[in-house]
Amino acid sequence: MEYMIVAAAAVALVFIVQTALDAQVARRALGVLMLAFVVRLLVHVLVMRSNSIAYGGDNFVYEGRALEIVAYWKHEGFTFVTSDQIDSLHSVAVPCNVFAAIMYLCGGPAPLACTAFVALIACGLCAVMYRFARLIGADERAAFRLMTLMAFMPAFMLHTSDTFKDGFNAFLVIACLGLAASNVQRFDMRKLLLLGPLLWTLWNVRPYMVFMCAIPLILGLAGLKRAFPLCVLAILATLLVPVLIFPDMTESTPLVMMQEQLERGQSEIVRHSNAAGGSGIVFDDGGNPWSAFLPKLVYTLLSPFPWMDGSLVLQLAKTETVLWYYLLWCAVSGARRMWGENRRMLLILLLFAVPCTIMYTTTMSNIGLIFRQRIPIVMVVSLLSAVAWTRVPQERRQFMSGAGTGPDTAGSAVSAHPSGTAGRAPAGITRAR
Repeated sequence: MEYMIVAAAAVALVFIVQTALDAQVARRALGVLMLAFVVRLLVHVLVMRSNSIAYGGDNFVYEGRALEIVAYWKHEGFTFVTSDQIDSLHSVAVPCNVFAAIMYLCGGPAPLACTAFVALIACGLCAVMYRFARLIGADERAAFRLMTLMAFMPAFMLHTSDTFKDGFNAFLVIACLGLAASNVQRFDMRKLLLLGPLLWTLWNVRPYMVFMCAIPLILGLAGLKRAFPLCVLAILATLLVPVLIFPDMTESTPLVMMQEQLERGQSEIVRHSNAAGGSGIVFDDGGNPWSAFLPKLVYTLLSPFPWMDGSLVLQLAKTETVLWYYLLWCAVSGARRMWGENRRMLLILLLFAVPCTIMYTTTMSNIGLIFRQRIPIVMVVSLLSAVAWTRVPQERRQFMSGAGTGPDTAGSAVSAHPSGTAGRAPAGITRAR
């Protein structure tokens, strides 16, 4: 049964590519994404499960929780299980329930089948990245280049070659931002209806990411450029009125839950606990998460650095870091181009990337952890790189986009479906472990 699910995932990938992309592009993209799918399964078998690099932790935790869900279903019946039923689920109910469903079908642990589903999500996300890049103004060549690069980015591949939740998180974030960008081009109520289940799912994968997407989504609601300020004020007022009239109700609102999560991530106890790991970094901030902000920002965006010693995983991570530096360099040029051509689309991307980076900076304490957490930021910034790679003038790009990649259809397509010691450190760091 496990191999049947792997085969079904491969068939689903063919369907997604054929549905999401134009026929001419799909023929080329299918070979790239099918190869990326197979490589992920090979990495799972030969690297992750063979323990050749001694990396993992969360993936095994999620599998254990999925087995708990299977046991719960056998006694209580099939239902969506949350932390109300099993305390250990916390905010990862969706991945664990998905893995549990696969295990239930297979009659026991099925890591290869679960990984095939994660690989399917990752490859589907690459197709979404292609459509997103086209939507914001990249030409076909640049968008295809971006899709191929994302399919084989080392960190993204590693964390979608086993039962991690990072693939779920990245797909949902990019899909929500894609819908927001599509609404800027042309407002459509159907896109708002799609946002509901996407945000609910994201809430049960990485809750605070819902709030990181909130500002771009509000901007996406403003379909008319001149109505944007009034629209934003009206929406914010609507959200704030119940809080002002009934302050006690905020004790159970998602906003308070997000604040609690942020305070927990910024707390000195949690940061020192994360820093106790092999790739932990301790900053001289006096316990204040906002102190030593500049060195924390440098580590958040640019680590691991070339001079750092550490485990094999950290050394391999430097390969992606070099690619990330290149993408950042290109993104600056892409942002300058979009500032003159498509400023509102640029705001959609920046209103996610900048606040998200600031939030992670205040919680920075472990290079391995931030390496995983910044995957959505890398993907959003890489969209600007695709704009920089574009050679076709904007007017011709709009003419060539056609029905398959135009703003009328882009929204639906987007919604389719390290251990070591630092050798040197910036100012403000007392020690690195």
